[in-house]
Order: sequence, then C-alpha cells, then structure tokens
Amino acid sequence: MRLVVFGKSGQVATELQRRGDVDAFGRESVDFSDPGAVARFAETVEAGAFINAAAYTAVDKAETEEALANTVNGTSVAALAKVAAERGLPLIHISTDYVFDGAGTAPFPVDAPTGPLGAYGRSKLLGEEGIRAAGGPHAILRTSWVVSAHGNNFVKTMLRLGTERDALTVVADQVGGPTPAAAIADACLAIAAQLAGDTGLTGTYHFSGAPDVSWADFAREIFRQADLGCAVTDIPTTAYPTPARRPLNSQMDCGATEAAFGLPRPDWRAGLADILDDLNV
Repeated sequence: MRLVVFGKSGQVATELQRRGDVDAFGRESVDFSDPGAVARFAETVEAGAFINAAAYTAVDKAETEEALANTVNGTSVAALAKVAAERGLPLIHISTDYVFDGAGTAPFPVDAPTGPLGAYGRSKLLGEEGIRAAGGPHAILRTSWVVSAHGNNFVKTMLRLGTERDALTVVADQVGGPTPAAAIADACLAIAAQLAGDTGLTGTYHFSGAPDVSWADFAREIFRQADLGCAVTDIPTTAYPTPARRPLNSQMDCGATEAAFGLPRPDWRAGLADILDDLNV
C-alpha cells in the first residue's frame, strides 16, 4: 500500500520519512493555504492511504493569523478528507490536545466536550469536523507535547538553555504527556495498515506519552538524562504569559487507541533517550 504523507519538514513527517516506504509532499508540492490545490493534488496522486502531518502550528502567532490557521488546519483538511472519502482512501490525521479547554485534573476521553482556548485549537477542531463530515474511513489522532531531534520543540530548547544557564524557571501547573514524534510516526503507520483492512475502526483516538508530567518535571528529566547541572524552579502559568492561552490539563485517555489498534502509550523517557542519542548528547 502506497502511503502518501502530507507534510515534509515537520517533526512527525520527518520521522515518517525515516521509516521509509512513504511518499512525503511538502508545501512546494501541495500548499495547504490553498484548499483547491490540496483537493486537486489529492484527486490525482497515486495512494493507498493518506497521512496528514501538515499543519499550521504557530500557536501564539495564530492569535493574529486565525484566518490562515483556519484555512491550513480546517478548510484544506476538509478538502483533503472529501477527496479521500470519494476515493475510498483511509485518512490518518494528526490533531491536538488543544481542542480541549484543559479544565479539571482527569485525562480527557475521546468523547469529552471540546472547548478550544485559542485560535490554534479552534482551527484544529475545524479540521476534525471537516473530516467527520466527509464521511470516509479515517482516524483522527490527537496527540500532545510533540518532541524529537528535529525542528523546534521543548527538548531542544531546554538543551540549549541548559548549556547556557545554571538555573531556569519552568511552568509547573500545566500537565500532559510528552510524545516522541517517532512514536507518533509508528502509530500512524500501524493505524493506516489496520484501517485499510477494517474501516470499522474509523473514529477519533488519543495518543500521548506516559507518564503524564508537568513541563517543569519534564525539564528536570531532560537535564538529568543530558547530564546538565541546570536547576529548575517551578512557576505558575500566570508568571509566563503568552499571547495564546495554554490548557493546564493536557492529559488524554488513550485507552481506546490501545483497544482498537494495540498501541499502548509510549514511555517518553525512553523516547527522550533516543532523541538525545540522535542529537549526540
């Protein structure tokens, strides 16, 4: 089965390409700021299934570019889903914990009410709704706190700051599951193979790393594994204001994903060790 990946330079798309046997197409081939171009490309490309890893991910910038975020993450995703449904092709789409409001302390089940706090979350929710409306075989995979040896992410930022400073303040009241992009890529491939054989698996799923942790404790583990003597002091979200509000609770119940596809939550600590190996740390 030929797997066509939308997105080429992002963390998950990069990991998918490292696994081989996929054809990845970036913005130079198909621009998600143009829904018509996405539809035309999807209509003609040879494929057995689509994996959508293309997205507008600038969470803070989306507050002032919501129209663009909505097009990339919403309208174009709906256009892709419509073509996939018409062609009978499974679509695996990566979504986010930002579709929730982050309230409470319990993990969010897949059927929990959504309530995005900002433009980015609203745009990703639009994409989810467009996929469901298209009616084709699909798996919407919500994930969180994506990290890898590629691109910009929390691990790489902490490694840079940890070599420059003796101490850092890090937010401690946001809790979630860091998720290695490599694990997401493996999950996408497994889901694509199973969904192609059983369209009854269509639905929305959660996939995040375990155990759940605060950003501050995540930073401490990064410094421990990297052997960096940088002290971490806990601070509340209110002490680190950003243009876009972040959910305090990003914990997600991933039980349905394991039940349907046999995919347990990945241990992010082992994933972190692999990332550090990739970075030669």
